[in-house]
Amino acid sequence: MKVLKHLFENNRKWADSRKGSDPDFFNRLVRQQSPEYLWIGCADSRVPANEIVGLLPGELFVHRNVANLILANDLNCLSVIQFAVDILKVKHIIVCGHYGCGGVKAVLENAKLGLTDEWLISLKDIRDKYSTNLIKLKDDTTRCNKLCELNVVEQVFNVCKTDIVQNAWQSKQNLTVHGWIYDIKDGLLQDLEVCISNLDDMDKAKNIDHFKSLN
Repeated sequence: MKVLKHLFENNRKWADSRKGSDPDFFNRLVRQQSPEYLWIGCADSRVPANEIVGLLPGELFVHRNVANLILANDLNCLSVIQFAVDILKVKHIIVCGHYGCGGVKAVLENAKLGLTDEWLISLKDIRDKYSTNLIKLKDDTTRCNKLCELNVVEQVFNVCKTDIVQNAWQSKQNLTVHGWIYDIKDGLLQDLEVCISNLDDMDKAKNIDHFKSLN
């Protein structure tokens, strides 16, 4: 007896539907993987990366974790970035957060989540960096959403600071890092206008007051 039988049934229906509308769909997937995009997003189950940008399997390389963090000691995330940039030669890295992120909310409320607290330490640093401005906002929801945006910006910089991306730029590889945020309430993405394609772009972006620019 299969455990979670309904999921296997759903899978069969999905595969049959794909083959029915496009008989060569899975043959193409087997032959190659050539996405132009790497998506680094939150693990939240309400943010399905492929679906919200309307891309098929094989068109989006994806890494997800709690609060869409890019940490210098996270070999999992760094390996994904390295494979995407050096092997797949993606042209775009999209860091996408979402409003109402549980990890961000927990950091603002100093909630205790167990092991996850250790994972979120760097997010606490971002909170503290902007604490004077965050406290001035009108309510907890506004503060949470603003920190969600600021977190995306900081993670874009973290991607850009990796040796992987720096080396790609130095070798003139076509690679741009973007900061986006997703609103679960209406299903729409917003470009946070942090778009970095080279070291000069990065230097300029660092000199912007992102708390004010994201208003």
